[in-house]
Amino acid sequence: MSKLLFRLLLVITMPVCAEHPQIQISQQQIDNLGIKLGAIVAGQQVPMLYAPARVVVPSYHEQMVNVPQPGFLTQLHANIGDNVKKGQLLAQLHSPELIALQQQFLTAQSELHLAGLERNRDQKLLQAGVVAERRWQQTQAIHSSKAAIADEAKQLLAMAGMSASEIAQLVKSHQLSGQIQIRSPIDGVVLERMATLGSRLDLLAPLYRIADLSELWLEINVPQEKMPAVQIGNQVKTDDEAITGKITLLGQSVDEDTQTILARATLSGKTDQLRVGQNLTIQIMLHSEQTAFKVPNTAIAQQNGLYFVFVRNPAGFAVKEVHILGKQSNESLITGPLRGEEQIALQGSVALKANWLGLSGDE
Repeated sequence: MSKLLFRLLLVITMPVCAEHPQIQISQQQIDNLGIKLGAIVAGQQVPMLYAPARVVVPSYHEQMVNVPQPGFLTQLHANIGDNVKKGQLLAQLHSPELIALQQQFLTAQSELHLAGLERNRDQKLLQAGVVAERRWQQTQAIHSSKAAIADEAKQLLAMAGMSASEIAQLVKSHQLSGQIQIRSPIDGVVLERMATLGSRLDLLAPLYRIADLSELWLEINVPQEKMPAVQIGNQVKTDDEAITGKITLLGQSVDEDTQTILARATLSGKTDQLRVGQNLTIQIMLHSEQTAFKVPNTAIAQQNGLYFVFVRNPAGFAVKEVHILGKQSNESLITGPLRGEEQIALQGSVALKANWLGLSGDE
């Protein structure tokens, strides 16, 4: 310790105070000791624990794009990471099976047309009394059967990937085509592509995985011994608070390998910097009903298992005992006889503690 510091410590006096010890010190002595002052910051979020987490997409925000008919993949229009719109063309497929379905549909349409003509003719004959009621009923039954077959054939074309306008054009032109256009079912981002150009794909083979990233979750692995302290509604965040969210689900089973329990948090705010599948280390925060204050760790002095801060007042500093609720990086959350308006020693608390202990006789 320098001679100047030693002399300054000798001239500082600390009269006994019934409630809080008092260190008397001038502003010049504060400057010479390098004591830095600062305000305390109120807060009610208590750092509880760090835990690993993984970014995931809610299952209801994902869509798997499958091949509607067997065929050969002839074109790919979307790549991994692309933003796509609902209805946007993703790929094209050549399917001989589609041609057979189109032929089946046109045949069904033709038979339905003939059945309609037959029904109209028998209706007129019935009204003229030429045919019996039974004949008219048989004609109606045949027409209903042909209509059902035509409707089924139309639905098969829709399931094969043809739009209503394409089916209408087929009825009009009678031109068969084996080209299937596969389009995006949602607005989203392409997360995965499961097929290569030129490959032969079977019915319902997976082609793309697309997700709407407007909502993201964190799947958090919480050590089972820490679970009693974790509750739905607890805030989670990274150290820089760039990522924040709230716990919305607590799992009911323990992972046998890691002995952790799954907790799910829904993220809030902008999540553009996150990537699905990304691993993070997050902190789970405990909400405290007490009024607490954030202070740098350098502002806290420890003695005999107790913690103290030095609060500036006109005479110097009052030594006040505090309780630490939690720590986060270089800060601690404390409670004690504080109002939130005080200025405390953020740096230089070591010199104040040394003087305080020296004058009080503690070693």
